[in-house]
Amino acid sequence: MSAGTVPIGPTLVVALLGLTVAAAAVLRLSGVGRGRAVLTAAARATVQLGVVSLVIVAVLRAWWSTGAFILLMYVVASVTARRRIGPSCPRRVAPLAIAAGVVPSLGVLLVSRALPVTPLVVLPTAGILIGGAMTATSLAGRRTLDELRTRHGEYEAGLALGLLPRDAALEICRPAAGQALIPALDQTRTVGLVTLPGAFVGVLLGGAGPLEAGATQLLILITLLAVEAVAIALALELLVRARARTAPWADRRLSRGRSAS
Repeated sequence: MSAGTVPIGPTLVVALLGLTVAAAAVLRLSGVGRGRAVLTAAARATVQLGVVSLVIVAVLRAWWSTGAFILLMYVVASVTARRRIGPSCPRRVAPLAIAAGVVPSLGVLLVSRALPVTPLVVLPTAGILIGGAMTATSLAGRRTLDELRTRHGEYEAGLALGLLPRDAALEICRPAAGQALIPALDQTRTVGLVTLPGAFVGVLLGGAGPLEAGATQLLILITLLAVEAVAIALALELLVRARARTAPWADRRLSRGRSAS
């Protein structure tokens, strides 16, 4: 065992169980809730990482298996994001938003050779970008739909002023959806001062120097900003357009326009 690895044994099991139970208990006792979600999330992470640890070597042996694993990550991220947004989210929103953010950005990294084009590098990089796009899409989607539900009166006021349904909805949803980028912005602003992210530490443990590790982490962080910005913008646009087409108040607005003409 090297100095940079976590020892696997009873101590690790006790630490993981203790921290998981403590987090769930604090949430339950404080009345915040979500204690059960902590337990299930920890259990799922344990099983999933165990399985991945067993198959990852085989996955990285060929490009086809690496690509298949990336596709699996994308499908799971899309399903998770749609579930987090809510049942009223159209099926295409999460997959399109995540793909629009990840595919061009990852393509730029590979075509420019900013990253080594090997399965060992491409797979974790794709996972980081897909995960960031999933989180951003989920947050932007939930906040967009929440704003459309709770600020219906402001939407109607926008229509009364002559705005089209899409434009009126965007006026009230843009600020809330933009908040989905705050975690990525905070991570980028505080990197090296508050946190040392995984890519930086991983490159160091892999034997590279501090400058190479810093450059790798900077590349990942900036790419994540681009990925999440695109995902947020597209999720907002698709949700607003879908609501403008299907909501009863949009139908009433269109009916009034036809009558006036």
